[in-house]
Amino acid sequence: MTIYIETEYITLSQFLKLADLIMSGGEAKMFLGTHKILVNGIEDNRRGRKLYDGDEVNVQGKKYQIRHK
Repeated sequence: MTIYIETEYITLSQFLKLADLIMSGGEAKMFLGTHKILVNGIEDNRRGRKLYDGDEVNVQGKKYQIRHK
């Protein structure tokens, strides 16, 4: 699945909302604490982690690509 961004980067918590994995930013901390997330193959659960064009995020067995519009 591809997530399109219009800015230089988005944070991991913004990604979770765009990917419809959470409903609000307030849910991000709990979600990140209970799910394994890989960013470019490396486990990362920081809400503020910046994701750029070309990054790959793997959540719950699904792969997402970050692409700039």
